[in-house]
Amino acid sequence: MRHAKVRASTDHTTVGQVVVDRDGAVTIGCACGMTLTNGPGWSLDEHIRLHRAEARFLALSAVAPAGIPRLAPHPGGPAVDGA
Repeated sequence: MRHAKVRASTDHTTVGQVVVDRDGAVTIGCACGMTLTNGPGWSLDEHIRLHRAEARFLALSAVAPAGIPRLAPHPGGPAVDGA
């Protein structure tokens, strides 16, 4: 699981420079190809943090031992009981 976490971290680093549009949108690219941006209720920093957290979650979920209890379902996995 440690290798999956490291891989997610290195696959989701910001690349390039921050760009500020005339309308106030602030964006930066991610190494995975996604463009991260601010919005009406979130900052660019919050989007970066969420993106990295989601990447770690997906990477760790994919390699987690079968049968380990989960709080949330993961793509391709069984549904969580009671959810």
